[in-house]
Amino acid sequence: MIVVTGASGNVGGQVVALLAAAGERVTAVSRRTAELPEGVRQVRADLDDPAGLKDAFEGADVMFLLVAGQNPQAILDAAMVGGVRRVVLLSSQGAGTRPDFYRHPAAFEDAVRRSGLEWTILRPGGFHSNAYAWAESVRGGRTAAAPFGDVGLPTIDPADIAEVAATVLREDGHAGRVYELTGPAPTTPRERVAAIGAALGTPVRFAEQTREEARAQMLQFMPEQVVEGTLAILGEPTDAERRISPDVERVLGRAPRSFADWAVRNAAAFR
Repeated sequence: MIVVTGASGNVGGQVVALLAAAGERVTAVSRRTAELPEGVRQVRADLDDPAGLKDAFEGADVMFLLVAGQNPQAILDAAMVGGVRRVVLLSSQGAGTRPDFYRHPAAFEDAVRRSGLEWTILRPGGFHSNAYAWAESVRGGRTAAAPFGDVGLPTIDPADIAEVAATVLREDGHAGRVYELTGPAPTTPRERVAAIGAALGTPVRFAEQTREEARAQMLQFMPEQVVEGTLAILGEPTDAERRISPDVERVLGRAPRSFADWAVRNAAAFR
């Protein structure tokens, strides 16, 4: 059985659906009730309360682990008691490129490596779906604001992350691997806004923010340390953060989906 934590989330929900469609026995773990495919077992639990995870892990042998909660070792201990022998961790590119800023995912990576379990670590860069932050302003005024408008990064479709995760969870041969997950090409914020406009069939204006304007906005929903790391990546990415990784194609046998493709599939959110 495969346990999927964060099962109501952007990636976890798709992982559950893919595993269920493949005929796997799945336990979906989330803090809130989620709409799940038929046959999927649901357990409401919080990764900040590892003692409450006992029921979720009973009889499981593989786990998809989200970076959530403050005690990764306690989560892993609970999983091992339940029978889990293999873990796939959804971490972050920043854990590798800027661990001083992304200490939370870096701590999870360290715990997973030391756990004694078979492990695979997934490190996606920025998500295509971060563009949802523009949905309200695009719907209301056909405009979208962001800093560093002409700095390109190879963001990735969450659907590709989920498909990689589902494949790695079901297959052998991925133990000890760290997969860097990116899209097929770098795109700038200005280009992503134009792609949304093309998907809508109407122009969307790009408005460039200053670093301080973006910082103030991001501090409303992100810890300061993560905000500083994120702004550094967006404004002055390293060569590693600009790199287009072959790992999605290596695992799936196909190229990752482009931002333009994501925009077409999700255009309804911006109408």
